[in-house]
Amino acid sequence: MSSRFYRFYRNMAFFGIFVLMLIAALSVVSIIGRSLTSIGLSPVRGDFELVEIGSGIAVFCFMPWTHLRSAHAVVDLVWGTFPQAFKALLTVVFNVLMLAVWVLLVWRMGVQLMEHRESGETTFVLLMPLWWGYAAAIIPATLGLVAYLWKLFESLGIVQPPAEYAKAAQAEH
Repeated sequence: MSSRFYRFYRNMAFFGIFVLMLIAALSVVSIIGRSLTSIGLSPVRGDFELVEIGSGIAVFCFMPWTHLRSAHAVVDLVWGTFPQAFKALLTVVFNVLMLAVWVLLVWRMGVQLMEHRESGETTFVLLMPLWWGYAAAIIPATLGLVAYLWKLFESLGIVQPPAEYAKAAQAEH
């Protein structure tokens, strides 16, 4: 079960890479169009709006995988001096806090999605309803909740990471 679970979130991160590649290509095309206006080309209309939405989607696709792999940036200055039991306790506390922050984030995104939907507010250039961006980003963000909860369960010993990730989990900060 945990192998499929990890594979799902890895694939979600790959989807985030695909989204980043699309917005990078969009940016390149837009920059070329902007620099060649003298020959009749122009930038992509609404490029910055699409880049903003795409970036949000990509981040919410990456973060759950990053958390499952314990790949967040850490400072190891004193970590190695702590006893194993204290490290385990800090890991649980960290995972509880990360889950709480993620729940808060998804909740506030949901509130904003509903408010923008009700107000009918649109983007400036494309006149795209603002709530569309929130709706697209809240899907991977909500799926991320499960990954953050899973990681908490791993730190409590309720579930185990797949064998191919067990070594990384043991070397966890």
